[in-house]
Amino acid sequence: MLEKLMPRADVFFDDFDAQCAVTVEGTRMLHALLNDYRDVVPRVQALKELERRGDCVTHQAFQRLHQQVITPFDRTQIHSLLSRIDDVMDFTHAAAARLQYYEIESILPEATELARLLVLCAEKVHEGVSTLRLIKRPEQILAGCKEIRRLEALADETLREGLGKLFKSGVDPLTLIKWKEIYDLLETATDKCQDVADIIEGVVLENA
Repeated sequence: MLEKLMPRADVFFDDFDAQCAVTVEGTRMLHALLNDYRDVVPRVQALKELERRGDCVTHQAFQRLHQQVITPFDRTQIHSLLSRIDDVMDFTHAAAARLQYYEIESILPEATELARLLVLCAEKVHEGVSTLRLIKRPEQILAGCKEIRRLEALADETLREGLGKLFKSGVDPLTLIKWKEIYDLLETATDKCQDVADIIEGVVLENA
């Protein structure tokens, strides 16, 4: 068990929890914006400030990783886990920022659905990362990873449907390009959640 091998390295789990908490909050903010599309500039700014807070957590964790001798599991896995969780928040903010920069006037339903799936993925990531502190139920953790993959597959399907409708809609090329990028950013955020699930699974299989 990890807690027996590395009892003095719990602070890394605090970093993971803090990262995930920021990420879940960020995905919920984006979904709320898409559900109630108004006051875009201040709400995107709030998400940007939250993303910066997440960056600070990640930076401090990286510093700790370079300085601390004892770590709860492989350093490469810790670095990858920190990076991928940070990526989820980065792509979430990037999607929100495009809404502002591109002066999007109204929201397409597939974008809202992608954001909803992203929230579910982020919540599952947080749940999975939290359980790494005490790996007593590896089956439960692995089941959570499987659920993240299922949600990511739904996001892939939603992206394809959204793009199909977009190309058939007859919108002008510039609008099409804007929405394709927003869709891609949202779907990539869910991809990063799956990356986190892959890392969690690897840690569990090596240490449970």
